[in-house]
Amino acid sequence: PLIYCYRKPKTKRAKRFLEKREPKLNENTKNAMLIKGGNANLTVTEVLKDIYAVKKPFAVLYKRKNITRPFEDQTSLEFFSKKSDCSLFLFGSHNKKRPNNLIIGRMFDYHVLDMIELGVEKFVSLKDIKNSKCPEGTKPMLIFAGDMFDVNEEYRRLKSLLIDFFRGPTVPSIRLAGLEYILHFTAVDGKIYMRSYKVLLKKSGCKIPRIELEEMGPSLDLVMRRTHLASDDLYKLSLKQPKGLKPKKKKNISHDVFGTTYGRIHMQKQDLSKLQTRKMKGLKKRPAEKSAEDGGTTPKKSKSA
Repeated sequence: PLIYCYRKPKTKRAKRFLEKREPKLNENTKNAMLIKGGNANLTVTEVLKDIYAVKKPFAVLYKRKNITRPFEDQTSLEFFSKKSDCSLFLFGSHNKKRPNNLIIGRMFDYHVLDMIELGVEKFVSLKDIKNSKCPEGTKPMLIFAGDMFDVNEEYRRLKSLLIDFFRGPTVPSIRLAGLEYILHFTAVDGKIYMRSYKVLLKKSGCKIPRIELEEMGPSLDLVMRRTHLASDDLYKLSLKQPKGLKPKKKKNISHDVFGTTYGRIHMQKQDLSKLQTRKMKGLKKRPAEKSAEDGGTTPKKSKSA
């Protein structure tokens, strides 16, 4: 077994580098590495380039060919994951048995969690569709159509993988003009159709704009091949959140069906005799009444002038 020795960083740059990779309550945006296999053809290379263009700047493209087979040996993928600090990967290869092959997967603690092999049957690249493109780093809207994404376990896991891969950074707020990019996935008749559209906001004569979709590319027709899914226990462990992120339960607060918030306040029993009422001359107590309340002591007589 390999033994790793931890050494303190000698420079400030090395210290910042290690702090960046330390576990955090709010993790960084997941990066993806796109790796070309040892026998990748032109179609697979173009697919990787287009996915890289869509995923930028949260992606790393390896241009050299890497002779590895992820379903048989995963050590090289885990090495690249540590080297580039990437938790997502897309591996492209081509051979006679499995032509135009893509393997999409994700890591957990720098080990392969799950991966799914997809075959490319039809591909239209970004440059083949002569339309305007979205700026780099645009966060896409993801749409999934088809009952298979909810019924079949493999398709359900593929949906989770695709959301993880393309979701981009977590943003606190959204502006209408920023919703300009759609990735649409359709599962029907054993195939997965990936289409990408640019959202055009046209004038409609009212406050809400008229929306039109313009195909932008890339466009892929995929078929599912082999799968390597994590066990239920490991998958549950990967979804576990730290205690610091879990919302604290607020006591004595309830909501009705309309979303109205109700709060319950606990108070001590109120003494109504000490309640401050409106000050009126008619309600003012006389000296005799005050002395009776105090215990029968007579008030002192005022000195005569």
